[in-house]
Amino acid sequence: MSEQNLLGNFLKDRRSRLDAASLGFSMTRRRTPGLRREEVALRANVSTTWYTWLEQGREGAPSSDVLERLARALALSDVEREYLFLLAQNRPPQLHHQPPATVSAQLQRLLDAMENIPAFVKTADWTVVAWNRAASVVLADYAEMTYEERNILRMVFCCPSKRAVMPEWEKVASFVVATFRAESARAGMTDASRALIEELNAASPEFKALWLDQNVSHHGEGTKRINHARVGLIHLDYSSFAVEGNPNLSLVIYNPSTEIDKKNVHALLRLSTVVGFAV
Repeated sequence: MSEQNLLGNFLKDRRSRLDAASLGFSMTRRRTPGLRREEVALRANVSTTWYTWLEQGREGAPSSDVLERLARALALSDVEREYLFLLAQNRPPQLHHQPPATVSAQLQRLLDAMENIPAFVKTADWTVVAWNRAASVVLADYAEMTYEERNILRMVFCCPSKRAVMPEWEKVASFVVATFRAESARAGMTDASRALIEELNAASPEFKALWLDQNVSHHGEGTKRINHARVGLIHLDYSSFAVEGNPNLSLVIYNPSTEIDKKNVHALLRLSTVVGFAV
């Protein structure tokens, strides 16, 4: 197996792992485990000669359609399918659908362990789906909201009370829209995301203008300011992290920027008064 033919090596290894009998192929005169090349070619609806050349590294990069057929023919898992595309086209595949917007018990425990640091998990369309107590106390009372109300775009553009606690609203609004555009495209634009865009275009002239700007951005890192009703201005350094295995989710952590900010957050946690919002 040549180290220069990573795609061919991967294809050969995956077909060798398949159970020919369970896939309806005869087990007579079979000298090696798995499927033969012609059987993979039949399942993928490609010619045996072309598939043989692909394994031998004699073909160029297959099209996305062919790669999808090969992934089905070889019964690849999601991570194996992604690896196939990376080997063949140096990019991950497009999503067939958005994965469920749910977090694991381990991730929720991680959120809860950050007792003094607000943190939440959001979807690509900026709906908060998991959070810790600090986020509820410092940012917003997510537990009292419906799923639709926990959408940060709706909060920014359709909720005057949330807008009032953001001293840099224009900057925040522009950032949120540009990041939403990039993240929803990366994860795969869904009907729900399109409906959200239509709703916000109708409800907010500011959103409509920003959406027409075509700007894109990434969440990354930075500092946000919120004007909290109880303690005044709070500076929070934020960092965003991808949730591995689910491109529809990202973890956002808000760390108080200074010792004064830490004291203010601690005071709010002691008071347990839920007022305020940040993005």
